[in-house]
Amino acid sequence: MIRRISFSLMILILTCSIFTVNAAYQAGIAKTVITPQEPLWMAGYAARNHPAEGTEHDLFAKALTLKDEQSEVLTIVTLDLLGVTAEMTRAISQRIETEIGLPASNLMLTSSHTHSGPVIRKNLDDMYDLPDEQTTLIAAYTNDLIEKIIQVILDSHQNLQPVSLSYGTGEAAFAINRREYTLQGVRIGLNPIGPVDHDVPVLSIKNEAKKVIGVLFGYACHNTTLDYYQYCGDYAGYAQLEIERLYPEATAMFWSGCGGDINPNPRREVDHAKSHGRELAVAVAKVLNSPLKQLNGPFKASASTVDLTLTPAPTKQQLEEQRSDSNKYIQRRAQSLLQTLTKKGSIPETYPYPIQVWKLGELTWISLAGEVVIDYALLFKHEYGPETTWVIAYANDVFAYIPSLRILREGGYESDTSMIYYGLHGPWAETVEQSVVDEVDRLVSQFE
Repeated sequence: MIRRISFSLMILILTCSIFTVNAAYQAGIAKTVITPQEPLWMAGYAARNHPAEGTEHDLFAKALTLKDEQSEVLTIVTLDLLGVTAEMTRAISQRIETEIGLPASNLMLTSSHTHSGPVIRKNLDDMYDLPDEQTTLIAAYTNDLIEKIIQVILDSHQNLQPVSLSYGTGEAAFAINRREYTLQGVRIGLNPIGPVDHDVPVLSIKNEAKKVIGVLFGYACHNTTLDYYQYCGDYAGYAQLEIERLYPEATAMFWSGCGGDINPNPRREVDHAKSHGRELAVAVAKVLNSPLKQLNGPFKASASTVDLTLTPAPTKQQLEEQRSDSNKYIQRRAQSLLQTLTKKGSIPETYPYPIQVWKLGELTWISLAGEVVIDYALLFKHEYGPETTWVIAYANDVFAYIPSLRILREGGYESDTSMIYYGLHGPWAETVEQSVVDEVDRLVSQFE
């Protein structure tokens, strides 16, 4: 009898301790529509020659705030946009820190990198043939967007409730390396034997009633199935809609991984985007319907900025010559760099690169700015553990591609040509990969 009571007591204690671990976390989720009310120029493709013609489905800003037992708070924002600028991130983080005390290191702004969203101010300025009225409309939209993002962050903090957090990894196979090797060099095409990462990391958020109220998931692939004139979240948007259909009480949030050199395949048709979205949603649902690992342990956050070095800047004479180049995008970049030279007396040869590292129990989230190539994700997952390392790209500042040393030496769009559209004189110096890797390692080691 005594043994039976002791055994029952032990089970009760164990059950209570498990509940206590899960109940230690809180989460708050909020979302808001950010679809432009007017036909704005669309982001991502230089060949577009007029504003949007309509809306396939709404674009969203979504915020997930997580709080641990020690009251450490982290907020991640997912946006159906090409990307945010450093200027936007500073404006938002400063307001948030002033209003609720959340430090910039604990706030992460990510974008799906859809090429079917609007242009925002000071992002890829040299790419688009914008009429004056579009410049005015884009500035107004950007200002309104900043206010909406701030509000959705504040709302997520107001919505905190006890939750359990668990995670797992699925798989989707529509991503393909796009760096095709030819006798003329590397071009954007299909490279079926090139490196790729098919993992689909999933974070499940359940309330006290054990209902899924939030799903955060990622995939390392350019969100470029579509190139038309309708506002649309592309495959990532369709995936989120499908997950929310399958789990009606949940908000689905997508972050983009290191897909700088990875494309969806096939692409260009709406049905392709829907198919990829369904495949991704099915992968997420399989994870949610399988045994998941319970998240345990405190939250920690760290962030820094490392200067990435560019090759030596062109001279004024070289820039003057480029103003007569047959390529209009080179002309525009030259004009922009000449203005910088006149205003500042020199052209910067470094760029301040933001990096964040978060620890959520045993999970390590590495947040990288820019269009990061797949080599970085594979490297960091090998270094810190493939099941517990999430590498998030397109975060906090989308200002250029971030090639690995391998890609930098091979050349091609991700290494060279893309710098023209982003307005940087580049390419990067060969130290770029080591600079990023060393700083990530330094931040990760702080938590060991």
